[in-house]
Amino acid sequence: MGFIDRSGAVFLALVGLAALLVPAANLLLPETSALHVPTYAVSLMGKYLAYALLALSLDLVWGYCGILSLGHGAFFALGGYAMGMHLMRQIGPRGVYGHPVLPDFMVFLNWKELPWYWHGFDWFPFAALMVLAVPGLLAFAFGWLAFRSRVTGVYLSIITQAMTFALMLAFFRNDMGLGGNNGLTDFKDLLGFPVQAQGTRVALFVLTALALALGYVVARHMVTSTYGKVLVAIRDAEARTRFLGYRVESFKLVAFTVSAMMAGVAGALYVPQVGIINPSEFSPANSIEAVIWVAVGGRGTLVGAALGAVVVNFSKTWLTGALPELWLFALGALFVVVTLYLPKGIVGTLAGLAARRRTRHAADAGVAPQAAE
Repeated sequence: MGFIDRSGAVFLALVGLAALLVPAANLLLPETSALHVPTYAVSLMGKYLAYALLALSLDLVWGYCGILSLGHGAFFALGGYAMGMHLMRQIGPRGVYGHPVLPDFMVFLNWKELPWYWHGFDWFPFAALMVLAVPGLLAFAFGWLAFRSRVTGVYLSIITQAMTFALMLAFFRNDMGLGGNNGLTDFKDLLGFPVQAQGTRVALFVLTALALALGYVVARHMVTSTYGKVLVAIRDAEARTRFLGYRVESFKLVAFTVSAMMAGVAGALYVPQVGIINPSEFSPANSIEAVIWVAVGGRGTLVGAALGAVVVNFSKTWLTGALPELWLFALGALFVVVTLYLPKGIVGTLAGLAARRRTRHAADAGVAPQAAE
């Protein structure tokens, strides 16, 4: 894979090592060992990796195409709901009310039959297809209308935010048949394996790591190809790219749709690891937070986006325990420091320093022979 650069190779190696070492530390080492990773930590790290995939999908459109989406949380949540519906169908008569078909919340609300859009979700391949299709179709329809109308910049960002806010309000309604305010929870099995079991938690972590690695490879292939060069041209000079004869709308639409599908996969992997999906996942604040992850890690680097998601969420988890009353201020300070002193993000700044060092070494190598003469 010649399109993978050195930083990408390091990133894939680290993800691969995590997929091997974390399960080994959880399953093989005794709990008394200092290197043992408890099962709750495995699920927590799996959640971080799902967030990293979401950040990666956002960087694909923001970092390389200039589309600042403030609604990617919607695609993440839709993928999560598709997986949640499958997990709810697997409960069967083991629910609180013991109904063989209807989930507990439908029995509580006196629903008499399963809504038509729930049919098929008892079959995992269908649910997996919906994880990709529902966010992808929404992104395609939204992008087709917005990009053909040449909505760009802050106006496009506001529309994406309005989209996720509208979905949040809709999913809060009980008559949507998706659990209303409480959402979907109390999952039992996934592919016949107990969701809460140690082995299932480890398997979900490994699957999330593999999905993150595959998502990076797909995104990296896209941005390093001729298609990716056109995306960067659209980001830097959309009008000029349009005048050169490129169908800008089509390029944007493909990137936006693929990005939404990646976000849907991230949401689907997130749900069984946290055990719940509810309308709060559509909150515009979640989409804005994803933008912050990308900015902290480094926009337009892919690796930086994933790194930013892990760093910010790990900091958030640690600060809530270490500084429960001050963690919001500490987290805000982190964002301010990055904005003032690392405007290109962590990876972007490191790449810039490395480039300047190479330039300086090249200049020194050119000056030395002249001094010897």
